[in-house]
Amino acid sequence: MQVTYLQIKEELQNATLETYDAILEKYKEDSRASVQKLLVAARKKKESLLAECERLSNMMEYERKYADYAVVCGIDEVGRGPLAGPVLAAAVVLPKDHLFFYLNDSKQLTERRRNQLYDEIMEHAIAVGIGSADHKVIDEINILQATYQAMREAVSNMAKVCGAPDVLLNDAVTIPGISELFLEKYGRIHQEPIIKGDAKSLSIAAASVVAKVTRDRLMDEYDKIYPGYGFLQNKGYGTREHIAKILKDGPCEIHRETFLKGILAAKRF
Repeated sequence: MQVTYLQIKEELQNATLETYDAILEKYKEDSRASVQKLLVAARKKKESLLAECERLSNMMEYERKYADYAVVCGIDEVGRGPLAGPVLAAAVVLPKDHLFFYLNDSKQLTERRRNQLYDEIMEHAIAVGIGSADHKVIDEINILQATYQAMREAVSNMAKVCGAPDVLLNDAVTIPGISELFLEKYGRIHQEPIIKGDAKSLSIAAASVVAKVTRDRLMDEYDKIYPGYGFLQNKGYGTREHIAKILKDGPCEIHRETFLKGILAAKRF
């Protein structure tokens, strides 16, 4: 009995890189035009997956460098620039036996892809830690120090799951005070600051996705509490509409006062 088109289609949909060649070979003599179209599409998909595997491999340079260490953690933050809401950091330890296809710097991904990857990371990551510093902390100690505070909190929360990291892969920064958090129990932690790390390290890219999605969802909730500022769309960033609302009705509770001085001063002239 001849295998149906739908059966072949399902077989190809469930194929992996390891099984593609065998399936393509099995049906290469099938004379049905519909089946041959399936095979052409499957070959293209296989080539696309191979290219994606190469891209992912290129983003694992630092993970390979520290492959002998037990806990290699990527960390990234989001929300340094907005006029409202917290700065938020994520620390992520990825497994060595799972490929996160299409994982990249969160800014390079669509919202749909970010949400898909967020779910996948949360399901398969060895550990995830979140840290944040709200608008009050930002105004009190400045955005840079608030960012470091959020990062330290993220690492501390991650460490509750799998212990302190042996290596921290950071997006361009060296975080002060990290080793002091764990020095007595674990010793000093090595930090590897990587310029544009969220595009060069899968661990940092994973942290960027988790941080971005977490903060975006928080700002979506703030949009319900403080309507009219467009937090659902602007996530607290200074868009024209957001600034116009501030100038018209004033800031809301979660705005960063130190970020608004220039905007509010211009209103008086």
